[in-house]
Amino acid sequence: MKPIVEFKNISKKYPGVIANKNISFSIEHNSIHAILGENGAGKSTLVKILYGHVKQDQGDIFIDQKNVKISNPSEAKKLGINMVFQHFSLFESLTVIENLILGIDKKLSMGELIQKSQSISTKYGFNLNLDSPISSLSVGQRQSVEIVRSLLNDPKILILDEPTSVLTPDEIKNLFKIVVNLVNDKLTVIFISHKLEEIIKLSDKVTILRGGEVVDTLITKNENPDSLGFKMLGYKIAKLKRNKIRGNSKILLSLNNVSTFNPDPFSVNLKNINLTLKTGQILGIAGVAGNGQNELMEIFLNENNENFKGDIVFRDKNINHLSTQERKSLLISYVTEQRLGHSAVPEMSLTENVLLSMSHNKDFVKNGLINFKWISQHADQIIKKFNVNTPSIFSKASQLSGGNLQKFIIGREILSNPELLILSQPTWGIDAGSESFIRKTLIDLSLNGISIIIISHDIDELLEICHDVCVLYEGNLSKTLNVDQIDATQLGKYMGGLFD
Repeated sequence: MKPIVEFKNISKKYPGVIANKNISFSIEHNSIHAILGENGAGKSTLVKILYGHVKQDQGDIFIDQKNVKISNPSEAKKLGINMVFQHFSLFESLTVIENLILGIDKKLSMGELIQKSQSISTKYGFNLNLDSPISSLSVGQRQSVEIVRSLLNDPKILILDEPTSVLTPDEIKNLFKIVVNLVNDKLTVIFISHKLEEIIKLSDKVTILRGGEVVDTLITKNENPDSLGFKMLGYKIAKLKRNKIRGNSKILLSLNNVSTFNPDPFSVNLKNINLTLKTGQILGIAGVAGNGQNELMEIFLNENNENFKGDIVFRDKNINHLSTQERKSLLISYVTEQRLGHSAVPEMSLTENVLLSMSHNKDFVKNGLINFKWISQHADQIIKKFNVNTPSIFSKASQLSGGNLQKFIIGREILSNPELLILSQPTWGIDAGSESFIRKTLIDLSLNGISIIIISHDIDELLEICHDVCVLYEGNLSKTLNVDQIDATQLGKYMGGLFD
């Protein structure tokens, strides 16, 4: 079969980094072709070149045996190439339908656009309210908007960059059905994922990148997670072993009858949330996207103190009205779901992002003066200890790959020496090696008496490293479940609202 896409000797350099080096491989028509590699391996750069978002330094791209020059996304779309990015490009103040209007190149009336959007949503099982503002949507729902927006352009090649990172198991199954149906409808899908099992289950072929170069292109059905992981990383991923909570652990944090009353009709109100967290305990909070996870994180951060009642008690002190920075000064650290714009400012350097998050640190700011030497040394320490692939501490946050930025953010919060660490989707979009590193780091923190709350859609992640799990469903929190006494099937039922 003749290929639909051919890369020939594609190379791209950035200051201090070779992103792609003489990359050559082809992708067949009507197939699912995965691209696998650790964070910083060059996956995103390569597909951005195909989409016209980045210009290669050398090399050629062939579409249906024709040498093409793709200088921008509009030209890519004319060639039938569309891409759903890992970091979404949606306007939060606009509605779903308004974002869909902005994302299509074809001339459609509003009626035609609504009809086509609804047709795509019905055919492929997207559950979207076209009148909802983007700001009210979960990350999973926002991803659905991005995919629908791409399909409105009737592409023949669809690039999905880490599409399952924020989805529940049921949502992943639905997405896989969608992808298979798209291929049956004569579409070619380029699938980027860090989840080895997903690549084996879904793709026909997989190309592995390491250090910006092609390691191999393989028929996926002949591989297994261990073989792919070894070829991707060059070493075997160690199995994790969860620790046990110390017998004398005391309650560090408690939420008592916490409820929210947000007038926004698209938000989810929390209903009498009660939970306790002990010293050294890792507590997971599971749930399908859009069931109150964002609202709960707002409570932890104190970003919603006007429409909330109940008590938050940390170390026997009511902290209801303390600001985020005041809570940080009590040694509570946070890693939010949205890396760019919430956990990090895209256009600021890594050093500046350290200062913004840790301005309460007396070593960094003293008598109103900023100690840039200390901040730079701290940023450098984060990069080295957490293996962040970046040319410099002065690189902008937006210049890092998603996984490397996440490692930097988590490293920044861990090195602030917290007593309590609260993370939302900590391994979203991270390769298997980095994912294992972060999970082991969290287990080690727990061994040292640090208490951790993990809000995650990833059931496997929660069952692997947490001591206990609760489930959020429509703003209600389930009882605490010991992970040694449940499995993924039982947890999935809870996520569907089937509480005992």
